[in-house]
Amino acid sequence: MVENVKHAIQDDYADDYSWCYGCGKLNESGLHLRTGWDGDKTVTIYTPREDQMAIPGFVYGGVIASLVDCHGTGSAALALHRKNGHEPGDGEEPPRFVTGSLKVDFLKPTPNGVALKAVGTVEEIHPKKWKVQTEVYAGDVCVVKGEVIAVVMPSTFIQK
Repeated sequence: MVENVKHAIQDDYADDYSWCYGCGKLNESGLHLRTGWDGDKTVTIYTPREDQMAIPGFVYGGVIASLVDCHGTGSAALALHRKNGHEPGDGEEPPRFVTGSLKVDFLKPTPNGVALKAVGTVEEIHPKKWKVQTEVYAGDVCVVKGEVIAVVMPSTFIQK
């Protein structure tokens, strides 16, 4: 399985769309989450910072929810981009998605200081709506399961 994402879908987002706290490359304070393909699954790898704790030794759940959220919208963008005949890095701007719904089930406490790997399965449920099932692993242990319904971002979201 992939241990790092070489070319992420977020690398190709236009600057207008690159400010998200979770995955925006232009947000200096953000998490800079990056999502790519690993076969027919999607993957995002993130190592939480020490200050992103709930209690000493464990990751704050909001950071994990952000990981599931941005992994979900990035995975949907990957899937639609591929459906449209493109791959990350091919020079074509990918579609952008927003979160229609987010569900996060915390299965086990998530240790800090460990790389987290979000692995997603993507399903088109409508031409503008995709479901992404995500499992988050700390090492070999699944600590979180989540689901994102991602919706193609309306053009009205862009401020000119």
